[in-house]
Amino acid sequence: MQVKVYLTTLSLVLLGTQVRVSRAQAQHINIPVQTAHNALVLQVNDHKDLSTIYFGEKLADPAEYDAVPGVYKQSNDYSEVLNAAYTPAGSRNLAEPAITVTHADGNNSLDLRYVSHQVTKTDDNVSLLSIVLKDPVYDLEVTLYYKTYFKEDVVEQWSTIRHKEKGNVVLHKFASANLHLKADAGFWLTQYHGDWAKEMQPEESKITHGIHTLDTKLGTRANLFQPSVFMVSMNKPATEDEGSVLYGALEYSGNFRVDLELDPQDNLRIIAGINNYASDYTLQPNEEFTTPAFLYTFSDKGKGNASRNLQRWARNYKLLDGKGTRLTLLNNWESTYFDFNESKLFQLLKETKELGVDLFLLDDGWFANKYPRNDDHAGLGDWQENKSKLPNGIASLVKEAGNDGVKFGIWVEPEMVNPKSELYEKHKDWVVREPAREEHYFRNQLVLDLSNPQVQDFVFGIIDGLFTKNPGLAYIKWDCNAVIYNAHSATIKNQSHFYIEYMRGLYKVLGKIRAKYPTVPMMLCSGGGGRVDYAALQYFTEYWPSDNTDPMERIFMQWEYSYFYPAISSSNHVTDWGKQPLKFRTDVAMMGKLGFDVAVSKLSAPDLQFCQQAIKTYDAVKSIIWQGEQYRLSNPRESSVAAILYLDEKQSSGVIFNYLVNNRYGEGSHAPIRMKGLKPAAKYKIREVNLYPGTKSGIKEDKTYSGDFLMKIGFNPNVNAHRTSVVLQIDEI
Repeated sequence: MQVKVYLTTLSLVLLGTQVRVSRAQAQHINIPVQTAHNALVLQVNDHKDLSTIYFGEKLADPAEYDAVPGVYKQSNDYSEVLNAAYTPAGSRNLAEPAITVTHADGNNSLDLRYVSHQVTKTDDNVSLLSIVLKDPVYDLEVTLYYKTYFKEDVVEQWSTIRHKEKGNVVLHKFASANLHLKADAGFWLTQYHGDWAKEMQPEESKITHGIHTLDTKLGTRANLFQPSVFMVSMNKPATEDEGSVLYGALEYSGNFRVDLELDPQDNLRIIAGINNYASDYTLQPNEEFTTPAFLYTFSDKGKGNASRNLQRWARNYKLLDGKGTRLTLLNNWESTYFDFNESKLFQLLKETKELGVDLFLLDDGWFANKYPRNDDHAGLGDWQENKSKLPNGIASLVKEAGNDGVKFGIWVEPEMVNPKSELYEKHKDWVVREPAREEHYFRNQLVLDLSNPQVQDFVFGIIDGLFTKNPGLAYIKWDCNAVIYNAHSATIKNQSHFYIEYMRGLYKVLGKIRAKYPTVPMMLCSGGGGRVDYAALQYFTEYWPSDNTDPMERIFMQWEYSYFYPAISSSNHVTDWGKQPLKFRTDVAMMGKLGFDVAVSKLSAPDLQFCQQAIKTYDAVKSIIWQGEQYRLSNPRESSVAAILYLDEKQSSGVIFNYLVNNRYGEGSHAPIRMKGLKPAAKYKIREVNLYPGTKSGIKEDKTYSGDFLMKIGFNPNVNAHRTSVVLQIDEI
């Protein structure tokens, strides 16, 4: 059904299937992009300029959005496009553009005017708004898309660019989104930086005039130094439960760029998309260029509310199998590294069963013969089982795992190649390299050219071959350790397209894998958290936050990741990193998808008993952790105790993790920790779980508390130097 509407002000939250408004029929149009609590309001003026007139908490009366511009008495906007919904370069604009082009005749100017828009409702919760803009002089148009998830208060925004000029048009910049925010008392940016084993380090600063850019140019493993997620607080730094805050993230696994510009009127312009570094794109007539989605959510109730909205959206709509289950596992990496053989692995399979987890994961080192994969200097690219280590191949391991009653998974790094490999010797033209320049290596390896269709087929064939030969294979860990140096493709004619075509190639391969193997769990790993984004997580069930599994460090990392990603997507392993006791390490790993990377045979009898019981405890509460609402109770950066609550949808059962993060003398939970999300009138009991064998609980479990008491006064988990990790279960009675 299509309904044409002839109104001066139009709200797009309608019950009809589609609504269209054409340029000829409307002279002044408001277009509210609304979710349950928020609104982004666009306006078309008499000159057909499309501008943002409001962003924030939704007004009760949509007609009042017309009055918003008139109440601001800011300095002049000489260009009249500072608040453009998608800012073009080369005409009136004086600020950072969202799009920059060179037309077929060599002209660099661009003006975009409103043509039409329509909204299509997928269901009662999801709507897609599209707005067509066109240059009045050149036959070039841009379509802006706004996909709203009403209940979750999440918006995805992207654009498509096409033209019908007589020759090629060069795109110099091509953003996904262009936001315009107002705040009475300024803006604060929370961004993240890091490196290997130091992921998700937060920095908060007040945004000053000029342009602040978040970007990466690494090609692969793009988030190594800078992830694409960020927060912007308005008027004051938002806290967990107070303040106005925007969360933003680009759904893209390659080079990204986010420009945050505080303009002369003291408004904030956010322009996000693919990084245009070394990526001028030549667009042929009638070709369509589609940008990746930029997602955002806004909360006027602090960071916690925003993160719960985003986590719920991810589970419901974006994360592969976000409402499903996950496998606990034992990984061999830290117990064997590259030094293993079939008999060792057979023993580890039996230990997997003894431990009580679902799956054994064979990590790096199982492949290559001419140049055996005995360390990280050789073998990448030669994906045949190493005959010395595995004379009977992977098939014998899959069969043995089945005999032992566990599943079997395997590690791959199919995008990469060692120079010391048969693949490199036979197919140098498949490698990203500058033929005339000295090669430079990252972890002794180079990147395969996924812009090349032959390489795409090769990479797909690696995964397909494993499953074809081993139908019982139950899990893939997909690694990506190197960045791109000497960016050059042997097959692409226009090298400026390389970074974009690489990502297109990667997504083609992942899409093909998922079309054939839609349900197999896959871990997204990139030397740690070097590739964590929602474009990739459409194909993966989980991500690896960091190779740093020190539980103290992981508390801080997992805390920051949780602002943007749900617990079900976070792979957390118990390892020998850190000086904390086994219970502490296990409790931290339980805040997500639990795994082990320990030598089971070296565990003491009490340690093994604890691990076995911990897995049973985890199995009993994992649905709450994976699908429940997360409430951060005590910030490790502000307190000696970190505390996080996972609460089920009915607000009747929850799990509370408490950790001592300050080892100075006498530190601990001196004051009660206030809970959140409970029913005030309900009665609850609290008991301690996951105790180490031979220890007793340090809390009184016979008492009953009202939700009101627990949220206003709190509960003391009795965390101290002798009880550094305390897990509590709370249940309504």
